[in-house]
Amino acid sequence: MKRTRLEENCCPVARSLDIIGDWWSLLIVRDAFHGKRRFGEFQRSLGIAKNMLTGRLKLLVEEGILELQPASDGSAWQEYVLSDKGRALQPVLDSLAEWGNAWLPVKHEFPQN
Repeated sequence: MKRTRLEENCCPVARSLDIIGDWWSLLIVRDAFHGKRRFGEFQRSLGIAKNMLTGRLKLLVEEGILELQPASDGSAWQEYVLSDKGRALQPVLDSLAEWGNAWLPVKHEFPQN
């Protein structure tokens, strides 16, 4: 079943969710804030299927949230970097993290180093 697009909806929340409403997209943006830039870095970090990652990265580039740039190390690869529009999502991620910390406690303990 094809997903309904909400880009023409008058509600700004609906229009925003049309682009970043699936959990992979925001996790990709989160990883971009944490310095991930290459396809393989996103794939390893998220454990997402390659075809799913390809589609999400394509959408995020088309929507101007990520930009493709030549690799910073001079190699033939391209890197995904946050645009101004993408960087403007920082408060959204911060709010989600704050809400998650307040209302969704971790159900297991992490090992102490």
